Amino acid sequence: MKQHIDLNSDMGECFGPWIIGDGVDDAIMKLISSCNIAAGFHASDPSIMRHSVANALENGVEIGVHPGFRDLVGFGRRHIVANPTELTNDCLYQLGALREFVHFLGGKLHHFKPHGSLYIHASKDRAFSEELISTLHKIDPHLPLYCMQGTITHQVAQELKQPFVREFYGDRDYGEDGQLVMVRRARAYTPEEVANKVLQACKEGTVQTVTGKVIEVDFDSVCIHSDTPGALSLISATKKLLEEHGIAIQKPTIHHP
Repeated sequence: MKQHIDLNSDMGECFGPWIIGDGVDDAIMKLISSCNIAAGFHASDPSIMRHSVANALENGVEIGVHPGFRDLVGFGRRHIVANPTELTNDCLYQLGALREFVHFLGGKLHHFKPHGSLYIHASKDRAFSEELISTLHKIDPHLPLYCMQGTITHQVAQELKQPFVREFYGDRDYGEDGQLVMVRRARAYTPEEVANKVLQACKEGTVQTVTGKVIEVDFDSVCIHSDTPGALSLISATKKLLEEHGIAIQKPTIHHP
């Protein structure tokens, strides 16, 4: 059973006057220990980035950059065919943009976490994971990468000795291979469903797949997306249930290969 766990969520995923999800980022930020801030390609803009960074710093939340495919219309959940160097360049561009706001406001970038289809693409594509992680290692060999246990991203991070944090997803379904079942739009979950799923994972190290099979999972951080319907209730219920069972919410354990 875990004694503590990081609780992370994606922040700043709006654009100009358009609000994605329930528009509850400010409230969610008070409940989590780390956040992943969109950097303009799948969502966000400079003003939203600055507000999100300021909000995180005010609440003592660790800040990560959340780069995605260049896909505002599809919210970064459509796969874009591009070579590893082009995709890595896109990631660097987004990292630089957000990091400047973090530095300007007196903070420090804590981690790097790809968004949506880019996250899934990296988890399955060795050439991209190698290009991306070798580049991150050159820029900052101490910058943790959020990824899932057993993916190609996780394997390459270990091989190239880049720090990493392994994730579990409370508001996504799992296949029997231990990976996420990717969808364009998340289904509705009840707060009890998500909270109990996360509690089971933290206490027993298991999750039930879409086929009903129970598989083992290992992780350092729990992600619940801010654009999932009812996200504030999902995160609030999860935090409450974990703390009732003696599991503290705090910044993640970072693995240093």
